[in-house]
Amino acid sequence: MPSPYTGLTTTLLRPLLFLALLVYANMPAGSAQSLAFSPAAEDPALLQSLLTEHEQHYKAGITRLPAAYKKDYAAIYQQRWDHIKTVFDKKEIYTEQTAQQYLDALVAAVVKANPVLQDSAFHCYFSRSGVPNASYLGEGLILFNMGLFCKLENESQAAFVICHEIAHYFLQHSEHSIEKYVSTLNSEAVQKELRRIKRSEYGKRALVDKLVKGLTFGSRRHSRDHEAQADSMAVELMRHTPFDITGALTALGILDRIDTDTLNTAACLAQLFHAKEYPFREKWIAREEGLLGGHAHLERDSVLEDSLKTHPDCRLRIQLLEPVVNRYQTSGRSANPVDGNKFAALRHTFAYEIVEYAYVSDNYTRSLYHTIALLQQHPEDPYLVTQAGRILNGCYAAQKAHTLGKRIELPSPGFSPGYNLLLQFIQNLYPEDFAAISYYYLHRHVDRLSGYPAFTKAYNTSFHEIKQ
Repeated sequence: MPSPYTGLTTTLLRPLLFLALLVYANMPAGSAQSLAFSPAAEDPALLQSLLTEHEQHYKAGITRLPAAYKKDYAAIYQQRWDHIKTVFDKKEIYTEQTAQQYLDALVAAVVKANPVLQDSAFHCYFSRSGVPNASYLGEGLILFNMGLFCKLENESQAAFVICHEIAHYFLQHSEHSIEKYVSTLNSEAVQKELRRIKRSEYGKRALVDKLVKGLTFGSRRHSRDHEAQADSMAVELMRHTPFDITGALTALGILDRIDTDTLNTAACLAQLFHAKEYPFREKWIAREEGLLGGHAHLERDSVLEDSLKTHPDCRLRIQLLEPVVNRYQTSGRSANPVDGNKFAALRHTFAYEIVEYAYVSDNYTRSLYHTIALLQQHPEDPYLVTQAGRILNGCYAAQKAHTLGKRIELPSPGFSPGYNLLLQFIQNLYPEDFAAISYYYLHRHVDRLSGYPAFTKAYNTSFHEIKQ
């Protein structure tokens, strides 16, 4: 289907492009490069060393598996290890030295105050993921996502997150869940059902799926029970440290509302990508209304909404912890007892690292969403301005090569309304839209950012794209 914008005339474009090149060629180098964010370099050798260390831990653990149902245990532990390996293969682990030293200092403050942890063999790393989460992956590996760290307000909240994941490790929640799953799978009741399904003539796949869903639900319920246990142990670990123990409650409060969409995506897109020469079009953010028009009204289900959160049950978890925290609360504690300035600096840096990691991981839409959110706070930031054009240029090239679907996400009920709107925006654009939006957006900043090489590259790319 031809684009409705093919009528954009070369009569309009040629004078503008020629003028832009003249201005650009004679622009003195500024200080934009020195002010712009630069992502930390990856350390492949360190990543390989860490992977080898954790793999040795995994292999040693396999030799100690129970003799009964060992094949089932080995298969599940293999799946867990494959997931851990994927984290390293995707270069998700943040290897920047000063950030790791800071995280080590937070962990050391917890370990030092709790002799029970002195001989524990766990390792905590920052993840470059923008997902607001932290997790114990197994094999002694704890990940603290940048997407969560950025949302926290102080070190005491970060300490609670760390203590919570240490608790999962110490209490062996992952291992106990595996044990329960294997025991249930090999129980007489489940085996009897599997034999019945095997003898059935029709619908075997549906019957197996139904059985597996039941096992999965039980495992998920067990996991939620583990969250309460990990919260309780986290408070016990925190109360011996110099961290403010109320950080446990305020951290859970943040987690309870962390999925709330605060970005007015429609207004942001219209404000950023409107140009006199190429006006923003409302149809870019319109969605299909269906054959009959409109959409069915969905009744709110607060229980379901909570279950779909990144961190469900937070309000209940707060209620359970409040009496304990109030009992242990003492004076003389600090919200930032390790290095509050470093905490604040990393929060700032990580917001940018998230943008970069999503982009190099070929998730253009996540990178653009984070970029737009940061541009609301720093509208003149050289890196962010350049990144917006860089992503649009990438979308243009991918769409021309018929590979855009590999670099973007599609609208989904599991995403926030604001992010879904951005995804719809990307879906609605033609190649020439990507080119023109990028060019005119970057052109507004050419007089100020001409000394920034990354901007130069993005601007030149958009210039060549719009000529095609």
